[in-house]
Amino acid sequence: MSVVSKETPARLRLWSFVVIVAGVALLAATSVMMSRVQAQVRTIGGDAAPQAATAADLYFALSDMDAQVARMVLVGDAAELSGSQIDALGTYRGRSLQVDADLQRSLTTATGAAERAVVLELLHHLAVYRQWVWQTLTAQSQAPPGPPGRLPPDALGYYTQATNVLHLDLLPAAQRLRDAGEARLDRAYADKRTTEIIGLALASVLGTGLVVLLLVLQVWLARRFRRVFNPALAAATVLTLILIAAAGFVFVTQERTLGAARDDSLRPYLALSQARALSYDAAADTSRYLVSANLAYYREDFTRKSQCLVRGGGCGIADGGLARVAAGRDVSPYRSRQVVDRWQAYRRGHERIVALAGAGRTAAAIDTLTGIRRGDAAFDFSYFDAAVDEIATARRRDFDAAVRDCERLLAGWTVIPILLAGLVILLVPLGVRKRLAEYR
Repeated sequence: MSVVSKETPARLRLWSFVVIVAGVALLAATSVMMSRVQAQVRTIGGDAAPQAATAADLYFALSDMDAQVARMVLVGDAAELSGSQIDALGTYRGRSLQVDADLQRSLTTATGAAERAVVLELLHHLAVYRQWVWQTLTAQSQAPPGPPGRLPPDALGYYTQATNVLHLDLLPAAQRLRDAGEARLDRAYADKRTTEIIGLALASVLGTGLVVLLLVLQVWLARRFRRVFNPALAAATVLTLILIAAAGFVFVTQERTLGAARDDSLRPYLALSQARALSYDAAADTSRYLVSANLAYYREDFTRKSQCLVRGGGCGIADGGLARVAAGRDVSPYRSRQVVDRWQAYRRGHERIVALAGAGRTAAAIDTLTGIRRGDAAFDFSYFDAAVDEIATARRRDFDAAVRDCERLLAGWTVIPILLAGLVILLVPLGVRKRLAEYR
């Protein structure tokens, strides 16, 4: 046997070994990267996004909770306004439970000492706030009966302390928690994006390298053994191409799906939640204005918040205000404009209330504020809030659906590379087995 003939099986075994090593590398890289992307999608959908949503919900619930306190102290124990008092008390209790649940979830999902400290700070300030609210309502109930909207001096002092705690302590801390949640969400997306780029690059480079090695091996076999076609190696090449194409499709598709869900659904949902919180706080300023005996600060504060809602560019609302925040591919321009129109209807009601109070007609102002007839402030605000809530709920539902779609798309992709690349690895020795047998 010639030297060349002796070298042939050794070269064939070496080629086969290199191809198998490349196949194992492709299998390992694809499986590991897919597994990591799956874990990161679960982190985004089951941890980071819910944490950001919980923080946004907490901010909103705190704002509405204080708005209900303003309603309660405004109507007092007036028999003709008992329905409004009962409704405000029930809503306050509901929001209070919502705040407790949000804080409990935030404490459970806190990822560091800084976030945990913010939650504990919120719990402390919430206890102080509730204490001031209790003292306000107690002082009001113990005072001689008076007209609605006129608080005893001590009750007014307690209420001022309560709303100061909300605006100076609770809401800023809730804002920090919300910012931390959104920052964590951005980091989760950035980490997933990095994994996708690395995974796509590894699958492309290793897969292309494996295809090249398989083609070179087939060409060498054809020249050396006069065999033009090797079914096993041809099948291994096709399976490798399928694995590369399928892995690339999954990497790219899930990234586009979840990226679009963040931009088109989750971010608008969080922005709408912030806008709702601001609208409730602004609406509470109407009550605070009457409770404080027409203190100009609350009228000016309402105007500032209303401008933020309509025009944007401040108070955390994007330029364009509610119309831009509510707009989206699933929301018609008419519906987004309708949100702004409904807020403007409430603003006009606020102006009527301020005018009535300025003319000394406090009872008429309170009736306009608490009435449930069309054109009354309470009706207009509920009408506005229903429109915002409908769009926000749809956005959250769309994001959750996109996460489920990504999870279904990624399902099995820790096993699929093992099956495809495993077949490639098995087909290589099968393809060269007969050629090696010729040298035995």
